[in-house]
Amino acid sequence: MSKGGGLLVAGTTSDAGKSVVTAGICRWLVRQGVRVAPFKGQNMSLNSFVTREGAEIGRAQAMQAQAARVEPTALMNPVLLKPGSDRSSQVVLMGKPVGELSARGYHGGRQQALFGTVVECLEELRSTYDAVICEGAGSPAEINLRRNDIVNMGIARAARFPVVVVGDIDRGGVFAQFFGTTALLAPEDQELIAGYLVNKFRGDVTLLEPGLDMLLGLTGRRTFGVLPYAHGLGIDEEDGLRVSLRGAVRESVVAPPVGEDVLRVAVCAVPLMSNFTDVDALAAEPGVVVRFVDRPEELVDADLVVVPGTRGTVRALAWLRERGLADAIVRRAAEGRPVLGVCGGFQALGERIEDEVESRAGEVPGLGLLPVRVRFAPEKTLARPAGEALGERVEGYEIHHGVADVRGGEPFLDGCRVGAVWGTHWHGSLESDGFRRAFLAEVARAAGRRFVPAPDTSFGALREEQLDTLGDLIEEHADTDALWKLIEQGPPTGLPFIAPGAPS
Repeated sequence: MSKGGGLLVAGTTSDAGKSVVTAGICRWLVRQGVRVAPFKGQNMSLNSFVTREGAEIGRAQAMQAQAARVEPTALMNPVLLKPGSDRSSQVVLMGKPVGELSARGYHGGRQQALFGTVVECLEELRSTYDAVICEGAGSPAEINLRRNDIVNMGIARAARFPVVVVGDIDRGGVFAQFFGTTALLAPEDQELIAGYLVNKFRGDVTLLEPGLDMLLGLTGRRTFGVLPYAHGLGIDEEDGLRVSLRGAVRESVVAPPVGEDVLRVAVCAVPLMSNFTDVDALAAEPGVVVRFVDRPEELVDADLVVVPGTRGTVRALAWLRERGLADAIVRRAAEGRPVLGVCGGFQALGERIEDEVESRAGEVPGLGLLPVRVRFAPEKTLARPAGEALGERVEGYEIHHGVADVRGGEPFLDGCRVGAVWGTHWHGSLESDGFRRAFLAEVARAAGRRFVPAPDTSFGALREEQLDTLGDLIEEHADTDALWKLIEQGPPTGLPFIAPGAPS
């Protein structure tokens, strides 16, 4: 395969499966000896990652880079939007924050101004790799946003990449979504829509085939595969956790407990929760059950309460107090029952917060469980720290404006510990196997549980297995010869134009 080929994976909706399909194609290609890179021109997510050069990118693109067995870089996600409210987001350009913009301000002009940077990043990847697999955002048929689009058909047209549209059949209506998505596009964009990929199918695929034949007749475009519903993948998502579904569980993919007891973890589903993937390593442990909660009574039987990261620490504090969770967490700490705060959650556990940057609320009292005072700085800390804690080597990454002044307690990573309350800014620390086991053993002792961490769980190996499963889904259930041809040769010629509302 010569350098510079590629395709764009679009979706009929958000959460149709673009991220995992992109990762699966990357893993399939790299297993064929192809040097491949992922790319997403513009990402909106509170789940982010820090590259080795200190750039912040979407965590999904970091996962896709792992699928491609390459080091993630800012080139793979040049524009990242981090929502701070329903109407505004922090704009991260080439891994660094450049300001806060309203949705109107961004889509009204700034977005198009970034198009040149996005295209330059894609072209640099194309000059380096044999293939680039791009992920779209939302749906390419969001016609109100098409004029300034830099992530869907805008980038496909600039690169002359073929587009495969993914639809989630588990939600229903996938044939209408495929047809409607194509029909709403301009002729120049329709020329690039090569066909479709059905995701999350359950049952006998032969029952679906008549519909696929009819879709071909209506659109002139084929379906490149039907991917079955795959349970327990646990792959990093954009903002795929629907925390409005109270009690949502991050399912364990492994066995029952090694010891006599399970360990129950309750994660407070704070507003603007960021990097909820931090608890995935806990959910991968045999006998650990992780739930997302929003009521104080749901903390009663929890052995560990996690206050996770958030893009709005002051807002999260107010939410914890309004819900009665703050009082429940303080009572737990007084009883010596384990609590862990990560990033914004760590800041909330401290004595006070001075915030003239994120919320501009000034001085706000924290929960007072850790001897820490936090001041928000205009500059964002982006780092990949490593060290030792609980006698084990540990690595993580930092993404925060808050600067912590730790005034006591026992040292714990960059933060501190008081009794059974721990706090740190480090995301991803629980992915370090030895440290995670030592931490869970401490939690079990403090909680009075006869829980024993499994001695051989490797989170990295489990993640590799999950990525291989995605590659297997593509290899076994997609027409890989046809996908290869698209990547190498570009969009098919002679595809018909579909007028909206008038099947051809």
